[in-house]
Amino acid sequence: MSRISIIRSECGLSNASLGSFLFSFALRGSDQRAQITTFDFILLLIVSEATQNAMIGNDYSLTNGFLVILTLVGIDILLSLWKQQSPEIGKLIDGVPLIIVEEGRPLKDRMAKARVNEDDILTAARESQGLERMDQIKYAVLERSGGISIIPKSEKG
Repeated sequence: MSRISIIRSECGLSNASLGSFLFSFALRGSDQRAQITTFDFILLLIVSEATQNAMIGNDYSLTNGFLVILTLVGIDILLSLWKQQSPEIGKLIDGVPLIIVEEGRPLKDRMAKARVNEDDILTAARESQGLERMDQIKYAVLERSGGISIIPKSEKG
């Protein structure tokens, strides 16, 4: 096989793999593409590795790469459907939001379990609400995505 034909086959394989990857994510639905979970990120890494192996493997097999991508995305779709049918499974896989500050008091045991410190909470409070002190926070919630949501105390006036 000449060098040019190898380059052409690799380019064709990468374009086809990318196209199949984008098509498979389009099958998941538009609401799923707007947000990415930890599982989706890991899936993306695994799919990229499978695509790389299909492109640089010994057999240059487009079919194998396509089947691996479709299998992984299919598992993701089935898992999301399973989570919709059973909230308990969703909680087990994705976790639940966790209140880590209540009425300006840090809940140290929950913070330690989640490996969050007061500086992380205050940073989120400054960035999202412009708050400077812990006593200005009504609730701080560690979301399933890993972000911290801040609910400020209402101003009495």
